[in-house]
Amino acid sequence: MAYNVLVDKEKCTGCGECADVCPVSVYELRNNKSVPVKAEDCIGCEACAEVCPAAAITIEEA
Repeated sequence: MAYNVLVDKEKCTGCGECADVCPVSVYELRNNKSVPVKAEDCIGCEACAEVCPAAAITIEEA
Protein backbone atom coordinates (compact mmCIF):
# COMPACT_ATOMS: atom_id res chain seq x y z
CA MET A 1 0.00 0.00 0.00
CA ALA A 2 1.19 3.53 -0.73
CA TYR A 3 0.98 6.50 1.58
CA ASN A 4 1.04 10.27 1.15
CA VAL A 5 3.28 11.98 3.69
CA LEU A 6 2.30 15.58 4.36
CA VAL A 7 4.28 18.03 6.49
CA ASP A 8 2.69 21.38 7.30
CA LYS A 9 5.66 23.74 6.95
CA GLU A 10 3.82 26.43 8.91
CA LYS A 11 3.49 24.15 11.95
CA CYS A 12 6.82 22.29 11.69
CA THR A 13 9.35 23.49 14.28
CA GLY A 14 12.25 21.43 12.94
CA CYS A 15 12.68 19.45 16.16
CA GLY A 16 13.69 16.30 14.26
CA GLU A 17 11.56 13.91 16.30
CA CYS A 18 9.99 12.49 13.13
CA ALA A 19 13.40 11.79 11.58
CA ASP A 20 14.56 10.09 14.79
CA VAL A 21 11.54 7.80 15.12
CA CYS A 22 10.89 6.85 11.47
CA PRO A 23 11.92 3.19 10.94
CA VAL A 24 12.48 3.67 7.18
CA SER A 25 14.19 7.11 7.24
CA VAL A 26 11.54 9.03 5.30
CA TYR A 27 12.52 12.42 6.78
CA GLU A 28 15.47 14.81 6.64
CA LEU A 29 15.78 18.23 8.20
CA ARG A 30 16.40 20.95 5.63
CA ASN A 31 16.47 24.64 6.54
CA ASN A 32 15.15 23.71 9.99
CA LYS A 33 12.06 22.00 8.60
CA SER A 34 11.19 18.34 8.17
CA VAL A 35 11.09 17.17 4.56
CA PRO A 36 9.78 13.73 3.52
CA VAL A 37 12.67 12.95 1.13
CA LYS A 38 11.77 9.26 0.82
CA ALA A 39 7.98 9.42 1.09
CA GLU A 40 7.69 6.42 -1.24
CA ASP A 41 9.28 4.28 1.51
CA CYS A 42 6.59 5.17 4.09
CA ILE A 43 5.05 2.06 5.67
CA GLY A 44 2.13 3.95 7.25
CA CYS A 45 3.04 3.28 10.89
CA GLU A 46 2.30 6.93 11.80
CA ALA A 47 5.04 6.97 14.47
CA CYS A 48 6.14 10.33 13.08
CA ALA A 49 2.70 11.86 13.45
CA GLU A 50 2.41 10.52 17.01
CA VAL A 51 5.69 12.06 18.20
CA CYS A 52 5.33 15.39 16.40
CA PRO A 53 4.79 18.00 19.14
CA ALA A 54 3.44 20.51 16.61
CA ALA A 55 0.95 18.07 14.99
CA ALA A 56 2.50 19.01 11.63
CA ILE A 57 2.49 15.55 10.03
CA THR A 58 -0.37 13.74 8.33
CA ILE A 59 -0.15 10.27 6.76
CA GLU A 60 -2.87 9.35 4.28
CA GLU A 61 -3.49 6.23 2.23
CA ALA A 62 -2.80 6.98 -1.42
